[in-house]
Amino acid sequence: MSELVARTGRLQQRYEGGSRLVAGCIPYRFRDYCEDDNANSAKVVELLMINSPSGPGLLFPKGGWENDESAEEAAVREAIEEAGVRGDLMDFIGYYEFKSKTHQDDCCPEGSCKAAMYALLVKEELELWPEQSTRTRSWLTMSEAVESCRHKWMEEALKDFSAWLAKM
Repeated sequence: MSELVARTGRLQQRYEGGSRLVAGCIPYRFRDYCEDDNANSAKVVELLMINSPSGPGLLFPKGGWENDESAEEAAVREAIEEAGVRGDLMDFIGYYEFKSKTHQDDCCPEGSCKAAMYALLVKEELELWPEQSTRTRSWLTMSEAVESCRHKWMEEALKDFSAWLAKM
């Protein structure tokens, strides 16, 4: 396997209407669940969240959407870089606006961001990934994920993801 490297810097960042554009995903998988030893099992949804190097709480992988890629490509790249997972991008969940205290710059001095979020069905967990030295991954149930979300906007994305999942 060739070595994966995370993109860094802000030279290729997209901005729109004074907001930095970011893309991310809600990585998920299905696990069989049996309460007893009989043949009646159900599928349980597990969500992958990662820690933030800048504070408590868990996040979904997301990051800057760059000029040379689509939002979908950026979401897939961020899943690999931050969470070390690959899979199938299933659907667009929605756009979410938030303020970033750590990512203020000349193009966006107030830290306004607009995130395009997608559902990512995880097919592979990588043993090595670019940000593994600063990120740990955790598989959580839906209720655990809601309790663990660091940001309110990610809770909203999770609610929309849950509604999307119920329609499948």
